[in-house]
Amino acid sequence: MINQSIQAIIENALKSNWNKDALTDYKSSTLQFRDVALNIAKLHILFEETGVVPGDRIAICDRNSSNWAVTCLAAMSYGAVVVPILHEFKADNVHNIVNHSESKLLFCGEQIWENLNEASMPDALGIITMEQFQVVVSRDPKLDETRDHLNELFGKKYPRDFSKDDVHYKSRTDANALCLINYTSGSTGFSKGVMIPYRALENNHDFAETVLPYLHAGDTVVSMLPMAHMYGFAFEFFYEFSIGMHIYFLTRLPSPKIIFQALQEVKPKIVVAVPLVVEKIIKKNVLPKLETQPMKALLKLPIINDQIRKKICDQLVSSFGGNFYEVILGGAAFNKEIEQFLYSVKFPFTVGYGATECAPIIGYRDWKSFVPGSCGQAAYGMEVKILSSDPENVPGEIVTRGPNVMLGYYKNEKLTEETIDKDGWLYTGDLGVMDKDGNIFIKGRSKSMILGPSGQNIYPEEIEELINNMPYVSESVVISEKDKIVALVYPDFDETLKAGLNEEQIAVEMEKNRKEVNQALPAYEQITQIRIHTEEFEKTPKKSIKRFLYQK
Repeated sequence: MINQSIQAIIENALKSNWNKDALTDYKSSTLQFRDVALNIAKLHILFEETGVVPGDRIAICDRNSSNWAVTCLAAMSYGAVVVPILHEFKADNVHNIVNHSESKLLFCGEQIWENLNEASMPDALGIITMEQFQVVVSRDPKLDETRDHLNELFGKKYPRDFSKDDVHYKSRTDANALCLINYTSGSTGFSKGVMIPYRALENNHDFAETVLPYLHAGDTVVSMLPMAHMYGFAFEFFYEFSIGMHIYFLTRLPSPKIIFQALQEVKPKIVVAVPLVVEKIIKKNVLPKLETQPMKALLKLPIINDQIRKKICDQLVSSFGGNFYEVILGGAAFNKEIEQFLYSVKFPFTVGYGATECAPIIGYRDWKSFVPGSCGQAAYGMEVKILSSDPENVPGEIVTRGPNVMLGYYKNEKLTEETIDKDGWLYTGDLGVMDKDGNIFIKGRSKSMILGPSGQNIYPEEIEELINNMPYVSESVVISEKDKIVALVYPDFDETLKAGLNEEQIAVEMEKNRKEVNQALPAYEQITQIRIHTEEFEKTPKKSIKRFLYQK
């Protein structure tokens, strides 16, 4: 049951936490909730004076920052439709999204703006930089005039000191009204505009309220996932803001080094991440220490074994700030070896399941009842089923329905009809099984499944997992070429450099890996060749490899 509208949630957050710290650009400035409210009020004046009306689109393209958050909150509380655009998208993609969404305004970072071409976005009323909210393109004199006199207009509207009593946002009463259009690269190589209604964001908010009771006003969180992606938007920004938490934005490229430095300083109450970040840290810093002969011997002794595992867990918890209840992972597949290791040392983590089309949550389980290998059970308000003759044993497509499901794809009725059936079931494109308790286990993407020589279903993700655990491997993509299985591998060049391996020796090591992996695979899944890639594979915002680029 949805409790509050988006506008009411934002209004209550501001009023209830007026003098608390709200948004911090890591290593830079902080806005309190009252500062956020004041900036929202100014942006509302800008919208009103330039003819923006509820339902108009406002695009935002930049790295995570306090001003990104303020702009988004201003647009949503005004009743405009937010169009978040990933800062990693190339200029042509940004132009296309602004045009396709019919965005009236584009807010973007100065670095983003340097690469854009205003002539390629002819229908946008104006373009405004995020840093100081400066108008860099105006196709209406009213926009320039309003920005130039914004403080004066604000003073006229609020002649006395601006206070919480001045914060009033009109709620959208239609839960099915469009709130946000999220463009995702998807798995087919083109951007799709996912239409997120108010009910989906509101139900995701209520879900978080139900399953994250340990979070309170004044607690901290590090926002490291892009807010232009629904996972980062919903669970590192919007819910935390709504309950009065203090959000730290990593405005720079969130490398593992910067992330863990921020975690040490901020000591967040919750950590939300994609598996890749955790995997890199553990594979490079933890597992090598456990593979020495003395450590292997100690791990065989029961009492010492438990002591070592507790020490490892304590060190891991400390490296994530030492103050969190759990680490929530999602957005991409989790390496089974790393997952089993974390479970064995009793590290407090869980793996969720979601999709942009569900804004994003589909499945979740608290870490204390989470089943390793799964991605939780159907989330608050959602139904999940497997389209299979034997859902517990035979993988089938995962379908879901409930208040989180999108309205459809913007201006693409055909794709919408292919994705949501007449009964409201969303076809996720994921393959999985479900145990008798309702735990969901993902086996792969239906679009990436390879058909074997005798009609066998081959899930490349499962083979890739074996390859990725081999020496000197950073990541891999398994493809089918002329009915043969080929593995494309990006080596871990840091490790090969340490080992002093040249190009030929790397190839020899990869051939050893191929033979060893094949020992664990049935005949129809045998890898016939490993082909070395010298650059990282191109990835989606969720850090999943864009495999369609590599499948011939």
